Amino acid sequence: MSGATARTVGVIGLGIMGGAIARNLAAAGWQVVGFDIDDARRKKAAACGVEVAQGAAFVAARADRVLTSLPSPKALAATVAEIAAARLPRRILAELSTFALDDKAAAEARLRAAGHVLLDCPLSGTGAQARSKDLVVYASGDSESIQAMMPAFADFSRQAHDLGAFGNGMKMKLVANLLVAIHNVASAEAMVLGMKAGLDPRQIVKLISAGAGNSRVFELRAPMMVESRYDGENLTMKNEVWQKDMTVIGDFAAGLNCPTPLFNATAPIYAAAMSTGHALHDTGSVCAVLEAMAGLRRSD
Repeated sequence: MSGATARTVGVIGLGIMGGAIARNLAAAGWQVVGFDIDDARRKKAAACGVEVAQGAAFVAARADRVLTSLPSPKALAATVAEIAAARLPRRILAELSTFALDDKAAAEARLRAAGHVLLDCPLSGTGAQARSKDLVVYASGDSESIQAMMPAFADFSRQAHDLGAFGNGMKMKLVANLLVAIHNVASAEAMVLGMKAGLDPRQIVKLISAGAGNSRVFELRAPMMVESRYDGENLTMKNEVWQKDMTVIGDFAAGLNCPTPLFNATAPIYAAAMSTGHALHDTGSVCAVLEAMAGLRRSD
């Protein structure tokens, strides 16, 4: 990449993840061109130095490297169709979302037919980690195109890896997310056990974080479990969005005839969070579900 486009990158989808990524790239000196269907998100991005475009095709017209961080396969299909129909020169799109492999493969084929490259590049990390550039990129697809994206990856993540053939990124992400699903509920279970036993929740966090039972998920979610607050600045992954990830992981494992007993055991806890008013709250709110099951009141 050279000339005027050497430090220009597009970001389509300016939500929790995409918005943080766009802001970090702008802060690192990139000329960021972004789009989101939500007006509030567009305004927030513009206030952080992002040039807001009128649509996905406008982003791709301005940037030959584009990141997509989208909420659903339907949104991905619509974005791909718009860019494919725009008859633009060759573009590289790095798709960062967590979707079924079939959905990503369909998008890759559509863009390839239009002369573009789609990379499968899901991210390990939450919205909070995205804000601090504490993400890992699982990139897969055309190796030369991955290398072309590496300078951008370096400015919004702490690591980026080329995993080879298209789709390997999503496979790795599903392995990682299976562990996240388990660790999140395990963290809540441990917190509730300690609080039910009369321990100070802040002391639980301090001592578990220093010991063998710690995990990155515990470090992220246990502090919000102490506060019993799962919205606002604490929000890293909404339960209603996480349900999509749970379905993708479950279907993937079932398709391989691979047993996932611990993962399966977490599903009813997340479902209970959805049905008890926590759909729009962080997945750490499974702690509230387990507190209710335990009959635990914080004043006890």
